[in-house]
Amino acid sequence: MQIIHTVKQLRLALQGQSPIAFVPTMGNLHAGHLDLVNLAKQQAACVVVSIFVNPLQFGANEDLASYPRTLAADCEKLAAAGASIVFAPTVAEMYPDFDGQNLNQSLTVQLPAMANDLCGASRPGHFAGVATVVLKLFNIVQPQVAVFGKKDFQQLLIIKELVKQFNLPIQIIAADTAREASGLAMSSRNGYLSSAEKVQANQLHATLQTLVEQIKLGPKDLDFSALEKQAAHTLQTQGWQVDYVAIRSATSLKAASAQEQEWVVLAAAKLGATRLIDNISFKL
Repeated sequence: MQIIHTVKQLRLALQGQSPIAFVPTMGNLHAGHLDLVNLAKQQAACVVVSIFVNPLQFGANEDLASYPRTLAADCEKLAAAGASIVFAPTVAEMYPDFDGQNLNQSLTVQLPAMANDLCGASRPGHFAGVATVVLKLFNIVQPQVAVFGKKDFQQLLIIKELVKQFNLPIQIIAADTAREASGLAMSSRNGYLSSAEKVQANQLHATLQTLVEQIKLGPKDLDFSALEKQAAHTLQTQGWQVDYVAIRSATSLKAASAQEQEWVVLAAAKLGATRLIDNISFKL
């Protein structure tokens, strides 16, 4: 496995390689990331994994400075998983006008309306930063296949829209969310949880499971807003600070209707100081 830090070196290494499967990450890898790599290996002999903590997607009061950076350990895991190349660029490599303090990225991706809701409403600029860096990485790696997890469901739909709107010759493959035995969605931010909080954290997934059952078993004239409020109240009484609980179309993220066939329930909430997200997609 090669570890490469510059665009020029990566492009040289990828000459003549096809097809290429790509897995973008911010590092601090867990079993869920390795599932993405294994899925990518099923699509192509050459698997490129990027490790880059992208400043453009962090807000002013978010955890950019403290976000775990574990490159050596990550590379060991990726070598064992059979990745071909790890691309671990510096900020200056990804943002050519970076002056040591400011990224000076004057061109960014204009986002669809779905990016302004849910996590986009509480994290202004986040998805613009995600879409911009993903487009940069797609241009650098030029893969035929890219693998993303369903845990970041809103991000996944935005990336799919990015590929469609810009006519990119890339197949996006969605991987199921990897979970702890308790049901907690695996996340790099789970490391912020105390031991007691980690035991409690499965309440987020359990609440969404209950919501799914209510939708599946309920009448066609269900009051979705009331169900969302009830689920949020359940979490609040358990000590969570709820950002949102939402019942949406799994294809557009618009408010779901009784005629919907593909659904997703999503939630974001803080347990202590740690913001967690989760979702469950399903069909009726």
